[in-house]
Amino acid sequence: MRITRILLVVGLISALLPTTLSASTKHGKSDGPRQDESRKPQDKVAQDPAAKPKEETKKDEPRKPADPMSPPTFAGLRLRSIGPAFTSGRVCSIAVDPTDHSRYLVGAASGGVWRTTNSGTTWTPVFDNESSYSIGTMVIDPKNPFTVWVGTGENNSQRSVAYGDGVYRSDDGGKTWKNVGLKASERIGRIAIDPRNSDAVYIAAQGPLWGPGGDRGLFKTTDGGKTWKNILSISENTGVTDVVIDSNNPDTLYAASYQRRRHVWTLINGGPESAIYKSTDAGATWNKLRTGLPNVEMGRIGLAISPVDTNVVYATIEAADARGGIYRSSDRGGSWERRNPFDAGAMYYAQITADPKEVDRIYVMNVFLMVSDDGGRTLRRLGEKSKHVDNHVIWIDPDNTRHYLVGCDGGVYESYDRGGNWQFKSNLPLGQFYDVWDAGQLQRGWPVSHTQRVGDRQL
Repeated sequence: MRITRILLVVGLISALLPTTLSASTKHGKSDGPRQDESRKPQDKVAQDPAAKPKEETKKDEPRKPADPMSPPTFAGLRLRSIGPAFTSGRVCSIAVDPTDHSRYLVGAASGGVWRTTNSGTTWTPVFDNESSYSIGTMVIDPKNPFTVWVGTGENNSQRSVAYGDGVYRSDDGGKTWKNVGLKASERIGRIAIDPRNSDAVYIAAQGPLWGPGGDRGLFKTTDGGKTWKNILSISENTGVTDVVIDSNNPDTLYAASYQRRRHVWTLINGGPESAIYKSTDAGATWNKLRTGLPNVEMGRIGLAISPVDTNVVYATIEAADARGGIYRSSDRGGSWERRNPFDAGAMYYAQITADPKEVDRIYVMNVFLMVSDDGGRTLRRLGEKSKHVDNHVIWIDPDNTRHYLVGCDGGVYESYDRGGNWQFKSNLPLGQFYDVWDAGQLQRGWPVSHTQRVGDRQL
């Protein structure tokens, strides 16, 4: 019995490409104009008019190779979903309409953006026409729920992570999008909007994972995305992975820098440039926070400000020499106390969320969703008996804090009793495929897929 791997993408493109590609097209660039094309018409030797090519008037223009990925290549392609059913995939971001909690957007690690207007009963893909399918973060403008910002590129560090191409903005609730810049950021960790001014937006751009440079740091726009300024630039190897705004004093911001680099054989997951910074003038100047924080090399850092008391700031910190854990400040970052040595698994997680009503209640994303009622001193599992593990984001209903939406490697789950019971949104088709196999003689015409975290599936 033989099982043959189907190289779907390569085979599909190969089947659709013209069969007579030039050498320059195959290599993605032109070797320059041909010798007879590089001459001006007046330099050519007189020839028999009957022998002249018909396109002589364009002989001085180099011929551009056809783009194999252009829309005409796929114009005749008809696609249909063949499954799998009743399963989903990794969700990195959830953005809920502040005026109607039944309307929200879901951002997937490799499945684009999906919108529901009925609490997940039905879903509509709204990002399929854009050039990136990997979503790092999303936010809805608190003053205008039809304005949505999306940062592309999953901001995790595994080898399979996909990259993005910058920041997108929609002004019609996700129906149409415009790329507004930072195309070389590749991975965006957080977007924060000034609650006083919808045109003032902060972008935590982590930058490329596999190399230096790119659009890396904390960027700010004051004109709704027309122009950007890097207001916190660390180095070509270190980006900004998180940013939060004090809702009572929006000129006060906290940002977390993250030094990392992945190679095929290793992950450099931290360094001396990872730190927490604070600004009290809307990002014009920054101070590195030190008192009470680890004095060793740090890795990824997640931040949260308590909406109940903005003097209280939380951080989940990865650090060398077992100095990481959950840290808490009660004086706006002036000093910090290590509350718990819990390791949040920075390669995949490092997100911390403060409860909208209880200052000491926090949620920490991890394999299991962790919760604390005493400011991080003790942690317990929220409840995973009927939901998938590997949690990345939680939304807590500000009007009913027993109501959650959670995004994890299994998709989207909803609870109305603080995690006692969960409803799985099984109709959200976000399976993250690593490869697909042809079962061959085992089951003729039935492909089998290997998916991320949800096992093998027969389609």
